[in-house]
Amino acid sequence: MMSTKTALAALALVASLVGPALAADITFVTEEYAPFNYSEGGEIKGIAVEQVRQIAEASGIYYQMEIMPWARALMLAERQAGHCVFTTGHTPERHAKFRWVEPLLRDQMVMIKRKGSPIVATTLEQARAFRIGSQRGDIGFDVLKQLGFTDIDLASDIEITLGKLRSGRIDLMPTSVKTYDKLIADGQPIERAMLMDGQVYGIACNRSVPEETIRALQQALDALVTSGRQDAIFARYGLPPNTRTAQR
Repeated sequence: MMSTKTALAALALVASLVGPALAADITFVTEEYAPFNYSEGGEIKGIAVEQVRQIAEASGIYYQMEIMPWARALMLAERQAGHCVFTTGHTPERHAKFRWVEPLLRDQMVMIKRKGSPIVATTLEQARAFRIGSQRGDIGFDVLKQLGFTDIDLASDIEITLGKLRSGRIDLMPTSVKTYDKLIADGQPIERAMLMDGQVYGIACNRSVPEETIRALQQALDALVTSGRQDAIFARYGLPPNTRTAQR
C-alpha cells in the first residue's frame, strides 16, 4: 500500500507536469458590443469572437476568453502579461502600447441621435454644440478626444450610453457603422446624424506576448481573410463583407 508520503510526492509530480499545461497561453478579453462581441446564454459570441477563436485554434494557442467593461479589458491588455483585447481600434495613441493582429474589421464611424430628434449636426463643428456621450476607453471616445471634444459624458458600456441617448440625457453618440446597422436591425429608436472617418480594428496584445505568437495569429488571420471565411462570418450575422482596402 502506498504511504501517505509517497502519495503526496506522486501528486506533487503530477501537479508539476499538468500545471503548466493548464495555464492559458493568452487570455482574450472583450466587451459587450454587438454584433462583434457579446454574451448570449452564457456564451461569448460575435463576428470578432468567431475570428479570434478560429485563428487561435489554427495557431495551436491554448486560450481563454472573458467579457467585461471595456475600460477594464483595455487596461488588462496593456498592463497584464499574456492578455489581448479585442475588438480594438488601432489609433496612433494606442499603436506603441500593444502588439497588433489585424484587421478583424474595417469600418466607418457614425454619429447617431435619437429617432425623430430635431438636432441638426451634419458637421463636427455643429456637433460640438450638443451633449455627446461615449464609453470609457472606447474607440469613439478616443476619436472624439483626437478631434478636440472635451465635454464628453462617459459610461462603462454601450448599453448605458444608448439609454442616456434614448432618455435625452445626451444628444449624440459615436459608434461604428456596422454597430449602427445592427442597432437599427434590433429596433433601437436611433438615426444617423453624420458620418465620421473610418477605422481599422484588431486584436491588441500585451507587449509581453511573444513575437512568434503574434506572427502565428497574423498568418492565421490573413488566411481567414484571403480564403473568404472572414466574409462568410460577416454574412452569417447579416452584415456586408469586410472591406479589404489597404490590407497589410
